[in-house]
Amino acid sequence: MPATTDNNVELIISAQWILPMTGDPRTAALQNCSLIIDQGKILAIEPSAQAKAKYTAAEHVELGEHVIMPGLINAHGHAAMTLLRGYADDLPLMRWLEDHIWPAEAQWVDEQFVIDGTELAVAEMLKGGTTCFSDMYFYPEAAAEVARTSGIRAQITFPVLDFPTPWAQGPDEAITKGIALHDSYRAIERITIGFGPHAPYTVCNEVFERIAVLSAELQAPIQLHLHETQGEVDDAIASHGERPIDRMQQLGILTPRTQCVHMTALNDSDINITALNGASVIHCPESNLKLASGLCPTQALLDAGITVALGTDGAASNNDLDMFGEMQTAALTGKITANNAEAISAYDALTMATLNGAKALGIDHLTGSLEAGKMADVIAISLDEITSLPTFNLASLLVYTNQSRNVTDVWVDGKRLLRNKLLTTLNETDIKRNTLAWQQKMAKPKN
Repeated sequence: MPATTDNNVELIISAQWILPMTGDPRTAALQNCSLIIDQGKILAIEPSAQAKAKYTAAEHVELGEHVIMPGLINAHGHAAMTLLRGYADDLPLMRWLEDHIWPAEAQWVDEQFVIDGTELAVAEMLKGGTTCFSDMYFYPEAAAEVARTSGIRAQITFPVLDFPTPWAQGPDEAITKGIALHDSYRAIERITIGFGPHAPYTVCNEVFERIAVLSAELQAPIQLHLHETQGEVDDAIASHGERPIDRMQQLGILTPRTQCVHMTALNDSDINITALNGASVIHCPESNLKLASGLCPTQALLDAGITVALGTDGAASNNDLDMFGEMQTAALTGKITANNAEAISAYDALTMATLNGAKALGIDHLTGSLEAGKMADVIAISLDEITSLPTFNLASLLVYTNQSRNVTDVWVDGKRLLRNKLLTTLNETDIKRNTLAWQQKMAKPKN
């Protein structure tokens, strides 16, 4: 895309390194270059000396010893559950859910809980370099509003379950309210609304079939937990006579708009079905490890041509929303599952957290890489810290040394949401006060 006619632009960001993440590791890093931004979009990447001579910028941010790269995409989570961080730990998935998390949600979750919890989550994510997140939780209207006002990019998938929840009395009400939310955000490109059928074991065939039809009509994404544990698969075979992914295929749920979360218990047929239907996989390695759910065979999925993105899951089962840590864990566990030290390279892990995340969410035309025409979702990471030296390979440094603490600045749509490690659209003092109030409330004996 050419520069504006008079070469006046809103923003230039200059740094020692630019990591565009366009998918080709051979051209991974550019040195002493600048990002040219106008009207929230990237116009060009040019050598800094050339950019300075060619453009007149309303603001020129010169970062020096930094790397600038696409913002990270947290492709699966439950943002408001950040208020349940550490509430129930060291338990297997179903005991964790049925004995602790679901009862706590029934007692405490309301619209204010979701507002305060989502603000806490967004603040943590922005400070760690995440510029886009996917959320599946109750009161999605509240989460969407926090995303809108904070400036972060988001995919909000409204939860659908067969039984009553704090937000809806059943699937009919959830779908009706969810479609209304979808319609209200049609004109806001930064926020996508999709369907969130929880899992095959909490949603019946009729509801899945209805969601498949509506998703096609609205061209809206579907995100669901699938093959999260071997126990889930075994129970499905015992009750339905087939594997969950076979059932999802027959019900029309698996399409290129579908995001399958976890996918730890897979055989060759499962992988082939996922690939043939064009569905994506959202890998949440740290949550899967903590709940002992299993390990996703990420290299096998990539080899099959499947888009694999990364998510943190909720902070109740992680216990953070640190995508740099998630990249490191994904690279390390990917090597173990493949029994190959060359599997899931550092660049592969970075791609999962950026471009692949955008592809999985269907927004790679907007974000996921630093390219002309895309929105300016950008993060800056300081490289002058002791933990960043020496710097032989940027991808290796970013993945294997966890640089989240060195994120200094964040832009979404060209708007600066983090300036020198300080949030610009969220009040950190208020967020801390609200969080401590919930901690004190939930720590009291239950009625």
